[in-house]
Amino acid sequence: MSREQRVGQLLAVGLADNRVGPAQRLAIRSDHLGTVWFVHKSTAGTAGIRAVSDSVQALATSKATAGVRLFVAANQEGGLIQSMTGTGFSTIPSALGQSTLSTATLRRDAERWGRQLRAAGINFDYAPVMDVVPPGTDDSNQPIGVLKRGYGHDPATVTAHGVAFLRGMAAAGVATSAKHFPGLGRVVGNTDFTAGVVDRVTTRDDPYLQTFAASVQEGVPFVMVALATYTKIDPDHLAVFSPIVIRQLLREQLGFGGVVISDDMGAAKAVATIAPGRRAIDFLLAGGDMVISKTIGPADAMYRAILARANADKTFARFVDSSTLRVLRAKQAAGLLPCGS
Repeated sequence: MSREQRVGQLLAVGLADNRVGPAQRLAIRSDHLGTVWFVHKSTAGTAGIRAVSDSVQALATSKATAGVRLFVAANQEGGLIQSMTGTGFSTIPSALGQSTLSTATLRRDAERWGRQLRAAGINFDYAPVMDVVPPGTDDSNQPIGVLKRGYGHDPATVTAHGVAFLRGMAAAGVATSAKHFPGLGRVVGNTDFTAGVVDRVTTRDDPYLQTFAASVQEGVPFVMVALATYTKIDPDHLAVFSPIVIRQLLREQLGFGGVVISDDMGAAKAVATIAPGRRAIDFLLAGGDMVISKTIGPADAMYRAILARANADKTFARFVDSSTLRVLRAKQAAGLLPCGS
C-alpha cells in the first residue's frame, strides 16, 4: 500500500443521509478511506441497506484502497440506539432490556442480530457499551443511563451480558467495539453535545474497568475511547488524547493489541475548539489507531494533516504504519483483504 492508502485506513467516515453520494465516492477515491458508517437511522430494511453497502465495496479498487475492502459500520446497540430497522431487522431491546435475558439467550439473539447486519452488508457494529452506571444514577447520566444503553449497574452484570453480546456478534462474523473506555458511567454530560465532561472517580485499578478487561480477554477487535477527562488517571488530557489512558492503561495494563478507535471526533462538541487535523494527530500520538468522523469535511482535514506529518516525521510515520497494520489485521480476521483471510 502507498502511504496515502495506509493513512486512509485510519479514518472512519459517516455516510451522509446513509447513501454513497458524489462526496462520499470522491472521499473514498482521493482519501482512500478504509471504513464508513451509517450515521442516521434507517427504515430501509436489509435489502435497501445492502444496496448501499455493495456500492461502497465496489469502490475498494486497487487504486483507492489497494483492493482492501471496507469496514461498513452502524450503531446497532438496541433500544433508542438502533440505526437499522425495517424488513429483515429485528426490534432489538435496549441494553438494559437485554440485561434481563439469560446470557445464553442474549448470545443467541446477538448472533441473529449479527446475521441480519451481515445480510445488509454491515460487518462492524459500534457496540457493545461496556460502561457501568452506578445504581440510582441513570437519570443524571446523559450518555448512558438516560438512554438505557447500559447492561446493568455493577461490573459483573455488565461483563456477563456485554461479553454474551460480543460472542453472538462474533459468531455471526460481525466485528465489535467495546466502548467507551475507560467508561462514561460516572459522568453527567454527553460528549457529543457537551464540552468539558469530567469523571472525577475512576482510577487506574478501578473495579469498573473489569468490563473492558473482560472484553479484551474475549478478543474484542476494537475498543472505543471516550472524549471525557478522567482526573484520577490523567487530569491534563481528554482520554482520547491521553498516552496514559491508551498506551499505559489500555495497551499495557489491560493487554489490548487490537484497534483503538476514537468516539466521533468530527462533530462532537467535546473537541469542537480543536482543529480537526490536530485532533487526529494527537489521537495517533497518544496511541490511537482509527479516527471516527461523522462528516467528510473534518475527515478530509484529518487525512491531509496525518499524511503531511507522516511525510515530514519518520517517527510519526512509524506510528501510522503500526496503526495501519492493526487495522489490516482486523480486516484480515474479517475476510476483507484481497489475499483472503
